[in-house]
Amino acid sequence: MISHDGALLESVVNKVWFLDATRSVVDVYNLGWKAYLEARETDERRRRRERANAEKKAGALMAQADKMRAKATKTVAAQNMARRAEKLISGLEEVRVADRVAKVRFPSPAPCGKTPLTATGLSKSYGSLEIFADVNVAVDRGSRVAILGLNGAGKTTLLRMLGGLLTPDTGEVHAGHGLRLGYYAQEHETLDVERTVLENMRAAAVEQSDTDLRKILGAFLFSGDDVNKPAGVLSGGEKTRLALSTLVCSGANVLLLDEPTNNLDPVSREQVLDAIANYPGAIVLVTHDPGAVLALKPDRAILLPDGDEDAWSDDLLELVELA
Repeated sequence: MISHDGALLESVVNKVWFLDATRSVVDVYNLGWKAYLEARETDERRRRRERANAEKKAGALMAQADKMRAKATKTVAAQNMARRAEKLISGLEEVRVADRVAKVRFPSPAPCGKTPLTATGLSKSYGSLEIFADVNVAVDRGSRVAILGLNGAGKTTLLRMLGGLLTPDTGEVHAGHGLRLGYYAQEHETLDVERTVLENMRAAAVEQSDTDLRKILGAFLFSGDDVNKPAGVLSGGEKTRLALSTLVCSGANVLLLDEPTNNLDPVSREQVLDAIANYPGAIVLVTHDPGAVLALKPDRAILLPDGDEDAWSDDLLELVELA
């Protein structure tokens, strides 16, 4: 199993293979997930302590060797001492460097009217299967809205309609004064897989220079030649980071987010949750992640397929986990 879900790993695994890129080895821990995390941290503290002690001893040996080199009769002894110092250091395991973490932030929202996005009478069917009917939505400036419902209730379908990516069978979506939409799609269909990472950013922000775009990409861990990779060869997590980075330069005042924490490692997920919590614009969120809803602190929920709108209650969190 490969997963970023710590709760799932804790309930399932009894052995962990840790791929340590710094030491170019695979460490095998015959432990459950939480015990593995504790054991790995203990191992890393031990390696840091051993290296610090060895470096201290090697430094003392080299200092003594330097003093002895001043005397011709001590040259051989000085060389032996220097070799001992080098051997001390060379025999140590490398200490793992800290993982790079994406610095996720959402854009400063452009000014807009009181209600930048509304929709009336939306419905969608596929053949004889009705997904939902007569759904009305009003997204006020700075509001926080969660779309809830069981799988198949049409949450992503409604979000795609609000984002202009899907035409409703009936009803209309209206852009209010100053609306700037930012849409994050869980399947990353907003990315052009034929374009490079940098070209996708250029398409999202034609007015910004490559230098500025590279700075944003660097914050999302795309640096050097990474920006010239086609988006189609990126992993799921890399596509998530690229899609999020295109939002940063959009100036969006309404974000439509469809499962924004999928495919992210735990540390990057926390960065996204923090960005959601601190974004001053409006957010309409679809998610299976209760943590994302808690970060959003919704003021309203739209319940599908009926399309009912309710004030948010933490009792609805159970529906998030079941969805």
